[in-house]
Amino acid sequence: MWPNQRPTEGDDMGNMVEDKVVVVTGAGGGIGREMALAMAANGAKVVVNDIGAALSGAADSAMVGAAQRVVNEIAAAGGTAVANTESVSTWSTAEKIIQCALDTYGRIDGVVNNAGILRDRIFHKMTEDDWNSVIAVHLNGAFYMSRAAANPMRAQNSGAFVHMTSTSGLIGNFGQTNYSAAKLGIAALSKRSEEHTSELQSRFGISYAVFCLKKK
Repeated sequence: MWPNQRPTEGDDMGNMVEDKVVVVTGAGGGIGREMALAMAANGAKVVVNDIGAALSGAADSAMVGAAQRVVNEIAAAGGTAVANTESVSTWSTAEKIIQCALDTYGRIDGVVNNAGILRDRIFHKMTEDDWNSVIAVHLNGAFYMSRAAANPMRAQNSGAFVHMTSTSGLIGNFGQTNYSAAKLGIAALSKRSEEHTSELQSRFGISYAVFCLKKK
């Protein structure tokens, strides 16, 4: 994840994230939770971000406090973490998430753009809100979070972004026009020429990775 660092044999992440400050969005459950736990287990200081809502983005009493529960898990295992419940879907709240890392730990080394919602509908029944809500969290959120972290990372000459795309974006999926468009947009957002990637790493020490997930 970070330039010129690779895992050491026998350790999942080696020293790549040791003492790094990493924001993981959508970390109250699922993949995001596992990422946050893994980061903390390997020595990172983690900002566990989750608004505490259902997969659709709607209010869900069962998910309230999800971020803090993950923080509690990390603390119980001897790790370091702080909860944050701001949304990634607006410019101002994304900035607050990054500011939480800066205020709490003094820097920001990594952003894992994992937050997402689903509003699956057959195309002719998809509403404006179905479309806008999914685009706002997945695509806008990935941009807002990365943009908010970009200047602090440039100032410290290091950092890493991890974006999550999907085969739904790369090849499409029934009933997921909104999700597919958002995920393909994230792939495009992440796309860099080899020359530009080298420039980012050499000038500012900033790298990126894109993961594509597929259901079994």
